[in-house]
Amino acid sequence: MSLKAVLFNFNGVIIKDESIHLKLIDEILVQENLQPGRVQEHQASLARGDRAYFQDLLKNRGRVVTPEYMSVLLTRKAQAYLLELEKLEKLPLSSGIEDVIFQIRSCHLKMGLVSDSLHQEIQAVLNAAKLTEYFPVIVSGDDITSSKPSPEGYLLAVERMNQVYPELNLQPDECLVIEDTLAGIQAAKRAQMQVVGLANTYPFHMLQRQANWTIDYLIDLDLQRVQEVFLEKDVKSAVPEC
Repeated sequence: MSLKAVLFNFNGVIIKDESIHLKLIDEILVQENLQPGRVQEHQASLARGDRAYFQDLLKNRGRVVTPEYMSVLLTRKAQAYLLELEKLEKLPLSSGIEDVIFQIRSCHLKMGLVSDSLHQEIQAVLNAAKLTEYFPVIVSGDDITSSKPSPEGYLLAVERMNQVYPELNLQPDECLVIEDTLAGIQAAKRAQMQVVGLANTYPFHMLQRQANWTIDYLIDLDLQRVQEVFLEKDVKSAVPEC
């Protein structure tokens, strides 16, 4: 087993924009004559897609909406997000994102992105940050029916990787995932992938309990050591038991 691909989460790994999302969702709730999110609800939103989070918020407030109206709310929120990005002098990208991308490309590994966020939000950030070319495979909230900790997004990413790179013959256990939330780590683990926990959203010690590796900053990623561990596992699996 060798490492062939690195899959990134988006919010909290590529860009630290959780506060923007929560602010916009709260504004939409107020526009709907509903109470904004409470602290507990905000905490529960981590690693969840907007659709799932909206559904929970509305349910907690006794509001039932049709799938069509939910799409209207999500579209309003996405448009507001794009406007917020335009107001920023500088995108709140994670420190070291360009360095870690350079490191991964130097090792000739493929890259993909797996997120519960909507595709137009992801694409807007990648375009603005000039990172689009590095992520030929993107799985967004538009593509999946269940949010993390479901492994659906990560498994779909493997399928799409193999469509883009047929010669790769990528398997889930040949992927490394970079995640910043507990639900995201659980999703990757359920997909049989190894995970680097990035302490952008949760404290280091909480991620350390679940991730295979934990780092404070992307620049701390020791990709050479990670590759060695993948190869060690391959050697051990090839040794017959006595």
